[in-house]
Amino acid sequence: MSEITINEKLISFLLFLPFFFISLAVHEFFHAYSASKLGDDTAKKQGRLSLNPMKHLDVIGSLLMPLLSFASGYAIVGWAKPVPVNRNNFKNALKDDAIVSFAGPLSNFIFSILLFAVYVVLTRTIDPQSAAFIRILTMFRTASYFNIFLCLFNLLPIPPLDGSHIIFDFFPNKLTAKLMNSGIYGLLILMIFINTPLWGYFLNIVKFIFEIFIFIGGKF
Repeated sequence: MSEITINEKLISFLLFLPFFFISLAVHEFFHAYSASKLGDDTAKKQGRLSLNPMKHLDVIGSLLMPLLSFASGYAIVGWAKPVPVNRNNFKNALKDDAIVSFAGPLSNFIFSILLFAVYVVLTRTIDPQSAAFIRILTMFRTASYFNIFLCLFNLLPIPPLDGSHIIFDFFPNKLTAKLMNSGIYGLLILMIFINTPLWGYFLNIVKFIFEIFIFIGGKF
């Protein structure tokens, strides 16, 4: 029985990986796209204006960390290579940088809606006849939840997340500048946050939004 459980988990992990990679690519692509539209072609010149996941994957964040998190039994953890942005190329540095920073999380939220819409359509139009099809349905549902998580997680005002840039862009002062450029200390703050009761509240917000999706989906 234990071997069957392990195999099932491995199959689910492998099926989810494409959704994981595409979700990261969507996030970074829209950072690059919005930056390009606002006058900064730095990411475009580096080939990052692409939905091809290979352009955005980071060896440690996109490959090693997901494997380690799966092996340890935790939910998939990972990240992509950050899109380079030069705010000096913007007409309005603060406003445009805020737009670029928000574009990534927003794209994940929109992507989560699209994934859940596909899930609803499939469940309404096709009668599942196999375990394989049910797995695919589950992956669309899980990927939708994951993209809500990505959206809200990246909006946290903790460096190096997008939320720290947005906070600085709206409230540019010495304190927010130090926060945005706190480097390794930002990661430490993030790790502390994840290991406090606040993390549970955060996950409850993610779950609440997904439950709204389920409620609306049930109306169709």
